[in-house]
Amino acid sequence: MPVHQLHVDRRGDAWECIAEGNDPRIDLRARPGYALPAPGWYQLRVAFELGEGGIVAPCLYPDYGEGQSEHSRIDVAEPARSGEYVYTVVLINAPVRALRFDPTQCAARFGMRGFRMRRISRLRAVLEMLTGIRRCAGESPRDRLGADLLGFLRHALREGAAAAAESLKQRYRGALRDQALSYQQWVARFDSRPAVEQTRDRVELRTGAPDLSVVLVVREPRLELLKRSIDSVLAQNYSRWQLCVVADVAASIATKRLLREYALCDRRICLQFSERCAQDEQAANEAIGLAKGDYLAFLGQEDELCADALRELARAVVERADARLLYSDEDKIDAAGLRSDPNFKPAWNPDLLRAQNYLCHLVAIRADLLREVGGLHAGYQGAQDHDLVLRCVERLRDEQIVHIPKILYHARRPSQATAAEPAVAACEAGRRAVEAHLARIGRPSRVEVTEHGYFRALPACEPQAPKVTVIVPTRDRAELLRTCVESVLDRTAYTNFELMVVDNGSVEPQAVDYLAGLRGRECVRVVDYPYEFNFSAIVNHAVAQSSAQVLCLLNNDTEVIGPDWLDELVSHAMREEVGAVGCMLYFPGDTIQHAGVILGIGEGGVAGHAHLNLRRGSGGYVGRARVVHNLTAVTGACLAVRRSVYDEVGGMDENLAVAFNDIDLCLRIDANGYRNVWTPFAELYHHESASRGQDNTPEKRARFLAESDTMLRRWGDLLRNDPAYNPNLSLDSPNFELAFPPRTTISRTSRGGRMTVLPKVAS
Repeated sequence: MPVHQLHVDRRGDAWECIAEGNDPRIDLRARPGYALPAPGWYQLRVAFELGEGGIVAPCLYPDYGEGQSEHSRIDVAEPARSGEYVYTVVLINAPVRALRFDPTQCAARFGMRGFRMRRISRLRAVLEMLTGIRRCAGESPRDRLGADLLGFLRHALREGAAAAAESLKQRYRGALRDQALSYQQWVARFDSRPAVEQTRDRVELRTGAPDLSVVLVVREPRLELLKRSIDSVLAQNYSRWQLCVVADVAASIATKRLLREYALCDRRICLQFSERCAQDEQAANEAIGLAKGDYLAFLGQEDELCADALRELARAVVERADARLLYSDEDKIDAAGLRSDPNFKPAWNPDLLRAQNYLCHLVAIRADLLREVGGLHAGYQGAQDHDLVLRCVERLRDEQIVHIPKILYHARRPSQATAAEPAVAACEAGRRAVEAHLARIGRPSRVEVTEHGYFRALPACEPQAPKVTVIVPTRDRAELLRTCVESVLDRTAYTNFELMVVDNGSVEPQAVDYLAGLRGRECVRVVDYPYEFNFSAIVNHAVAQSSAQVLCLLNNDTEVIGPDWLDELVSHAMREEVGAVGCMLYFPGDTIQHAGVILGIGEGGVAGHAHLNLRRGSGGYVGRARVVHNLTAVTGACLAVRRSVYDEVGGMDENLAVAFNDIDLCLRIDANGYRNVWTPFAELYHHESASRGQDNTPEKRARFLAESDTMLRRWGDLLRNDPAYNPNLSLDSPNFELAFPPRTTISRTSRGGRMTVLPKVAS
C-alpha cells in the first residue's frame, strides 16, 4: 500500500513504480490469515527492475510501539544489476505493530517484484550474512564459505579464538568495505533538502545578521546550467542577499535575455555588462564594486549553492562576530544533478593552503577586507582565487578564519577533461602566488610544482644549520638497531647532527657488542638508562644531556630512505610558529604506516594513523598524503621539535610510559599556540614496534587501557573533534571514509579550544 510520494501500478506480484521526492514509502501488510512478523530472524527478498534515477538506500522501518524512526531502521541491500534478487537478513526485536518499506531515498522510476519476508533460524541468519558479504566481494559463497569456516576452526585450535577471529576479520574487511554506503546514499540519508518551512529559523532576524553579496561573472555558459546557478541563489533559505552579475557584452542574445529576465524578476539581482570579462579578475572586481553586502561570496557561472548556503554563512557570522573569512565543504555536481567527490575539509590549515587551494568553494570574505587587499590581482590567471585568499589570510588572526563543515557548494563537473595547457598555466600561476605569499610573510622560498600538481616550498639554505640531536631509545634487537643507525649515518645529507643512542638495559650479546662498538664512533653517543622501560622518561633523560637546538626522536625500528629527510624536518622545525614535525613512514612492503595522526580513531578512541595501508605514492584524501599540511598530532616514531618548544611544554609526560606520550606531547604543543606539521618529503621505513612487541598480555593490556583513560580524561573533547579532520568523516577508519551518521556539525577555527557548536541542519 503506497502511502507517500509513490505511484504504483500493480500487476500480479510485480509493481511498476514512480517515486517522487526523496521519501517514498509503502505500508506492508500481512496476507489474509497471516500476522505481521513475530520477534526473530527473517530473510527479506526483493527484486528491482532499474530505471531512471536508480535505487538508493532502500530500507525497512518496523514500528515496535514507539513509531517508525531512524532508531529502528534496517538497511536493505541495493541491487547490483536489474532484475536480480537482493537479500537482507532482518532481526525483529519485538512484536511489530506496523511495518514500512522505503524502496529508495531519491526520485526514481523502477520496477519491483517478489517482495517476501521469510522466517529463518539464527544459524541460517549467520550463514546468510556471511554469504552476503562474500557475494558483495565478488566470490562464490558456496566455494568459499565452507573453506573459511574450516580455516577459522583450525586457526582457533592452533592459536586461540581471538587470533582466529582477527584473521577472519581481516579476510572479510575488503568485502565489508564494499558494503559501505556510497556518497549518493549518504546524501540521501543525511544531506537531503527538507522543505523551507521545516528548516527556516529566521537567522536574518537575529542581531548582527549580515547582508550577503554573491559575485557571479558570466561569459558564455550553457544556458540551462546558468539558470540552475541563478535559481540556486533565488532558492536560498535566507533573504538578505544580493546577486552581483557582471556579464560579457559579447555574450549571446539568449544569455543576455535570460539575465535581463532574472534582473527584472528580483530587485536583489544587480546586472552589468562589461567589455572586460576576458580577464576574470577584472570582471570580478567590477562585480565586487556593485556589492553592498557585509560579506562577499563567489559563485561560478554553472555551479550551484545548496539551499541553506547563505543561511549557514549568516549563522556562523552571528555566532562568530569576529569572523572575516569563512569557508565550507563542497562537492561536484554533473549536468544531471548527480553529486559526487565530496571534499570535507579541515579547519584553518595554513600549510595546506600553501600546498593547494583547499578553501576553494564556498568562500565568503568580509567586504572591507576584500577591498583592503585590492580585490583580485592580474597575472594569476587560473589561480586568482588562491592568490586572493593568501593575501587575505596574511592580515587575519586564526580565530577570524572560520570553517563550516557542511556541503554548501556544488561545483559543476565539466563534461570533458580540462585542456592540459590551461591546467599547466593555472599550476604555474598558483606556484607564483604561493611564492609571492611566502616572500610577504618573511619566508622567502623557491616553490616547485610537484608531480601531483601541488606546491612545495623547498627548504631554504640556512647560513648556519642548527645542531640536531637524533635520539634513538633501544633495548636488544641488534639487527634492528644496526639498520636504523647505519641508515642514519650513511644516508643523511645533513651534517650538523649527533646520534644519541639510549640503551635501556640491553642484555643480548650481539646488542651489547654493537653498542660497545658505537661508543667509539664519530657523531655517536651511547647513553645508558638502566631502569624499567618508560619511553617518556628515556626521552626526557636523553634531552637533558643534549645541548642541540633541535631534537629528533627516532624509533630504533626505523630506516632512513632518502638523504634529505633531516633537512626537511629541520626546515619546518625552525619556523617560529611550528612545534612538532612528523614524516612519512612506510611498512617494509611500501604501504603507508604513518601519514600523520587523526584524533579519535583507532583502538581506545584516542588517535590513529592517517591513510594507513595505502600504497606508497598514493595521493590519499584530496591529495593530503602528498602535501605538507598541519595536523594536530604526529607520531613520535620520527618527530622533530625545537628544544625551546620541548622545554616550554615540560617534555614528555612520564605517567604515559608507553602509549600516547607522543600524542599528548603534540597536543600540549598545539595548546601552547604552535602548529604541528606533517611532511611527505621526509621518508623512512618503520618496522612497527618490532623491538617492544605488541600489547598482547594482560599486564600490557591493562596499561594500555589506563593510558587511554588518561588521554580521554585530559583531551576528551578535542579527541572527538580533531580540527585537522572533519565531523562528516568516520572515526572508524583511517582513510577518510564517510561517517554514518555525521557527528555534531560545528563551525571551527584550527584550535580545538575555540570550537563553536552549531545546530545541525541538513542541506
